[in-house]
Amino acid sequence: MDLLQTALPMSETPQVVVPAPGAGPGNWAGAASAVLVDGVTYLAYRVRRPLAEGRGLATAVIRSTDGVSFDPVCQVFRDDFGAESFERPVVLRRPDGGWRLYLSCATPGSKHWWIEALDADRPEDLPRGRRTVVLPGDAAVAVKDPVITVRDGLWEMWLCEHPLTDGGEEDRMSTAYLSSTDGLSWHRHGTVLEPTPGTWDARGARVTAVLSHDPLVVLYDGRACAEDNWHETTSVARADATGQLLPDPESPVLRSPNSDGALRYATAVNNPDGSTRFYFEMARPDGAHDLVTTLSPA
Repeated sequence: MDLLQTALPMSETPQVVVPAPGAGPGNWAGAASAVLVDGVTYLAYRVRRPLAEGRGLATAVIRSTDGVSFDPVCQVFRDDFGAESFERPVVLRRPDGGWRLYLSCATPGSKHWWIEALDADRPEDLPRGRRTVVLPGDAAVAVKDPVITVRDGLWEMWLCEHPLTDGGEEDRMSTAYLSSTDGLSWHRHGTVLEPTPGTWDARGARVTAVLSHDPLVVLYDGRACAEDNWHETTSVARADATGQLLPDPESPVLRSPNSDGALRYATAVNNPDGSTRFYFEMARPDGAHDLVTTLSPA
């Protein structure tokens, strides 16, 4: 069953999967990606503290047989990568049976980001896995928060890009599409989702989940202004005949009813019974963000 046929994540009845690491703004658990492997849901997420306490400190991988109650698998720390912060990771099982964890890493003292991968035979061994810088970024662009799928030997990535050419404007974001045969060496095909001037996503548009490949339908988050950085909200985009993603005017913009309104970094897994479980980062009344889940029945 296609994820496109399911209801979208709603904020009325979420269950907390991982609570924020503390109270108040800047304490966030989330930026998660999820994958279902042999009936087990694996979830990778970052743990963030306020700026004065170090920002994104660690990336954790956890697993669950019911999609709600999780057990720890492994954890990696930003200091081991020389990073100033972590943001959205991706965990997946490679076609050859091994495992890979992608990390979004911030370059100290700059607005630059790069993406690194860890490979291991088992998910428990990822912290000691083989390291590969897969997307270094450059002086003109920061790269982070990938969404990755693997189908019939084709690796596809929707990549968040931040332009670095104008000082003070680095929070702007758009999404590029890339492909690969091994998930390590990537070819960029171009920008496929851009902000829409004068709307809720005028400052940034970042793909967070692929709901359908044919036709291509995605969840994405965005914001209207620079002041809403880290407080993104979520909606749906669909590809046109050229492959460009366009906001779906029929889809609501999903936001938390609490504090800064953030409902961002949505991801989804399709369960064997036809239901879809969504995970997303959601603001709570004190300004912290919890990693939460909702279930859309078959």
